[in-house]
Amino acid sequence: MISSSFDAIIPMLCVALAGLVVLLAEAFRERGEKMPIGGLAIIGLVGAGAASILLWNRNATSFGVVTADNFSLFVNLVLVAVGILTVIFSSQTVDRDKIPAGEYYAIMLFAIVGMMLMGQATDLLVIFLALETMSIAVYVLTGIRREQQQSTEAAFKYFLLGAFASAFFLYGVAFIYGVTGSTNLDRIGSVIAAQSMSGNPMILLGVGLLIVGFAFKVAAVPFHMWSPDVYEGAPAVVTGFMSTGVKAAAVAAFVRVFLSSLEPMIADWAPVLWAIAAATMILGTVVGVAQTSLKRMLAYSSIAHGGYLLAGLVAGNDVGKAAILFYLAAYALTNLGAFGVIALLGTRERANDDLRDYAGLFKSHPALAVLMTFFLLSLGGFPPTAGFIAKWYVFSAAIGSGYYGLAIIGVLSSVVSVFFYLRIVVMMFMTERDARPVPAPITTMAYVGLALSLVGVLYLGVLPSAVIDFAQASISTIF
Repeated sequence: MISSSFDAIIPMLCVALAGLVVLLAEAFRERGEKMPIGGLAIIGLVGAGAASILLWNRNATSFGVVTADNFSLFVNLVLVAVGILTVIFSSQTVDRDKIPAGEYYAIMLFAIVGMMLMGQATDLLVIFLALETMSIAVYVLTGIRREQQQSTEAAFKYFLLGAFASAFFLYGVAFIYGVTGSTNLDRIGSVIAAQSMSGNPMILLGVGLLIVGFAFKVAAVPFHMWSPDVYEGAPAVVTGFMSTGVKAAAVAAFVRVFLSSLEPMIADWAPVLWAIAAATMILGTVVGVAQTSLKRMLAYSSIAHGGYLLAGLVAGNDVGKAAILFYLAAYALTNLGAFGVIALLGTRERANDDLRDYAGLFKSHPALAVLMTFFLLSLGGFPPTAGFIAKWYVFSAAIGSGYYGLAIIGVLSSVVSVFFYLRIVVMMFMTERDARPVPAPITTMAYVGLALSLVGVLYLGVLPSAVIDFAQASISTIF
C-alpha cells in the first residue's frame, strides 16, 4: 500500500467532512422538512472508524506533528463509539428540545475532530490547538439551549474557567520550549534525558502548568469546580458526550506527554499526580453521596473516575498504560448509557433528573429501569460488568508499581460510591412513583443505542481478554 503524508489525518478528515456536509444539509433544508442529518454524522464517524482500523500497525505520520500509531487509533475508535452513541441518543432529544439539528451535529463532529487531534498530536502546540478546537465546540454545545438560563450560565462558566486553564497550559508549553528549544514531544524527551533536567526549576514550572491544563479537562481536584454546574446545566446528551469524549481526549494527550516525553522526570511529577489522584477519588465519592440530582451525582462520579484513570497514569507501567485505554472504553460505554437514560426520561419543560423522579421507574418504563441498573452497577464496579474489570485492571497496575496506598484509596472510594448507585436502583424498583409528568414514549432508535451500550458493558465485563490484548498491543508503538 502506498503511503501518503495525509494518511494519519484521514480519520479526522472523515469526521470534518461529515461536519461540513451536515452544515450544507441544514442550509438547504426547507423549513419543517425532515432530513436524516444524524445519519450523515454517523456515516462520517463510521468512515473514521474504518480508516482507523485500516491504519492499524502502519504508524503513519502527517507533517511531522500528527501520528496514527496504535495508541491514538485505539482512542479514535473509542471516540467514534462515543460519537455514534451520542448521535443515536440525540435523535429523540434534539427534536423534543427544539435544538437546531444541523448546528448541533456539526459542532459535535468538529469537537470530535479536536478530540482525535489531541490523541494523535506529537507536538505541544498542536495539542494546544486541538484542545481549543475541542473546547470551543463543547462550550457551544453546553449552551445550545439558548432560551434556558441555566444552560447559558453553565456555558459561560465553562468558557471562563476553560480559558484560564488553557492559558496555564500555554504558559507551560512556553516554559518547556524555553528550556528544551522545541515543542516536539520526541525532541523534548531526548533533551530532558540527555541533559538530566530533572531538577531544573524552569522545566518543573512548565510541567506543573501542563498538569493544571490537563487536570482541568479531566476534572481532577482541585480543578474540578466547573464540572457539577456545567454537567447540570448542559443537555443530558451533551453532558454524556462531555464526560466521555473530553475525558478520553484529555487523558490520551496526558498519557502521551507524561509517559513518553516527560518519562525521564517521573520521579518529579509522579508524587504530585499521586496526591491529585487520591484527592480526586476521595472528593468525587464523598461529595457525590450527598447529591440528589442525578446529573450532579454523575458529575462527581465522573470526577472520581478521573482519579481512577490518573492512578493508572501514576503507575506508569505497561499494565497501567493498557489499563487506561481499557478504562476509557468501559467508562465511555457505561456513562453514555446512563446519561442516555436520563436524556430520554426528560421533557422540554423538566429535566426529570432528580432522584425522586426515578421512584417507581420499573413500573412505568421497565426496560429503562433494567438498563439503568446495569449502567449504575458498572459505574460502581460490580461484576460481571465492564466497570469491575476496568477498576481491577487499574488497581492491579498501581499495586504492580508499589503504590499500595493509592490502590487502597481507590478500592475504598469505589466501595463508598456503591451507596449512591444502589440508592437509585432502590428508588426505581422499590419506591412508589408520585404524581409526576410521564415522559414521551421512547423511540426504537434510542432503545437500540441503549442496547448497544449494554452489550458493550457486558462484553467487556464477561469477555475482556480480547480488548485487553488490543489495549496492550496499542501501547507498544509509543512507549
